Amino acid sequence: MKHTNHRCDPTREGPPPSRQSDHAWLAEVFRENEIPLMGYATHLLGDPDRASDVVQDTFVRLCNQSREQIGDKVRQWLFRVCRNRALDVIKKESRMKTLGDQKASLQISRDGDPSSKAELAERHASALGLLSKLPAKQQEVIRLKIHAGLSYREISDLTGLSVGNIGFLLSTGLKLVRTRMATSDS
Repeated sequence: MKHTNHRCDPTREGPPPSRQSDHAWLAEVFRENEIPLMGYATHLLGDPDRASDVVQDTFVRLCNQSREQIGDKVRQWLFRVCRNRALDVIKKESRMKTLGDQKASLQISRDGDPSSKAELAERHASALGLLSKLPAKQQEVIRLKIHAGLSYREISDLTGLSVGNIGFLLSTGLKLVRTRMATSDS
């Protein structure tokens, strides 16, 4: 018989009274972080299927940690575990895929009229192309801030860079992308 951790077993009707707060906490953490983690892992791995596996593994690991051990740094913990798992996958496969223009265009919202959608897709692809030309650390910091919505402190804790360095990398990287986009528009 397979043993499952009660806190993460969705087939159970509900947690026992002593676990109700953990269950609610886990549900909230999942709801708030699943999409940003998927975006981050997909960027790192270039493949939504592998990213989904990494994110799932990240949440399984969260279920096996005590809430007290993680404390109030759950987002940083999740992104660190997700990043480490993605890097393990990359190392194991000895290659890293990049998000191509065709895949990027599929990520654009389906709302709006076709010409606005096409223009938005073009600008998005252009921005991603310019972003991909920045140094790797700068790309990672920008993606963690914009795609994952992490704070400077959270990014600092995750990457080991100082908060000041995070601010500098974000500021110079985004300024460069904006400038290059403006010159390409004219």
